Amino acid sequence: MRNDKIIPGVVLVLIGAAILLGNFGYLHFHWYNIFHLWPIFLVIAGVNLVFAHNKSVWATAVKIGVIVLGVGMLFFGNFGDRYNFWPRNHYSYWNNDNDDDDDNNNNSDDNDNDDDDNNQSDIKMNGRGAFNMPYDAGIKLAHLNISGGGTSFSLIDTTNQLFNASTKDDGRYDLTSSKEDSIFVVNFKMKDHNGFNFDSNKNEADMRINQSPIWDVNVETGAAKIDFDLSKFKIRTLKLHGGAASFNVKLGVPLAYTDVDISTGVSGVDISIPQNAACSIETDSGLSDNHFEGFNKTRDNNYETPGFAAAKNKLHIHISGGLSDFKVSRY
Repeated sequence: MRNDKIIPGVVLVLIGAAILLGNFGYLHFHWYNIFHLWPIFLVIAGVNLVFAHNKSVWATAVKIGVIVLGVGMLFFGNFGDRYNFWPRNHYSYWNNDNDDDDDNNNNSDDNDNDDDDNNQSDIKMNGRGAFNMPYDAGIKLAHLNISGGGTSFSLIDTTNQLFNASTKDDGRYDLTSSKEDSIFVVNFKMKDHNGFNFDSNKNEADMRINQSPIWDVNVETGAAKIDFDLSKFKIRTLKLHGGAASFNVKLGVPLAYTDVDISTGVSGVDISIPQNAACSIETDSGLSDNHFEGFNKTRDNNYETPGFAAAKNKLHIHISGGLSDFKVSRY
């Protein structure tokens, strides 16, 4: 066998073996390893470049050894839920410190040039720590848009406001609102910012929403961790779109029709639904591992809970993705 065929062959063998082990329950891949260990791909690529023209046995052994060690750490390493894209140091360039020159990145001066008329149709708040959107009893239907990458979003509690959030940030989030017909729209996103900030501890947002309105929730993210407990809320639609992400979502009793749409790249998705909820699942995934506890397969890529057709309130879940791990369980 030619040496230039060995390395791709080893990679395919390792990936195939890992998928088989996962399908038979012998391997549980920790998706957070991608966040922890992404520099491994740089090491593997670098070693292969260094020995690109060396066809000796020992050079081939070094390349294979690095690949086996790196892939083994990805598949079998367990580093918990804490992840970092960058080392735990803090480096800022163009830090936008426009305050009193105390070099603390605290932009406390009000330079927004607004008239502070509290116009609810166009509220914008940004800064460190706390975001609040007042609740009006006339709001019956609300739409929440969440966007950002390289961050952790948590929504597990209620508030007497319409929406509030606390963040460990230095002014990198925006909260805005608008009203479209009878729908009140809340937008919470990570801002585009100049320069680099490698402190991943700041990329955390803990959010809370009001229980009274019916909610449409839309999440657009790249690499992120999503932890949502929506069991206390009236959810009409939930859309989760992400790349290399971790989605952990707990849903409550569905409305007459609750629609959940999940689209991912390389992700781990764990959805929990009530034990007595009528639910159907439609999948459109490639090399994904599916675990649907308590569901009956009705046809290719379709699953239902017993008695789904006759149920009054129904939950429909559509899942699509690439190399992902999908799990739907009942509590």
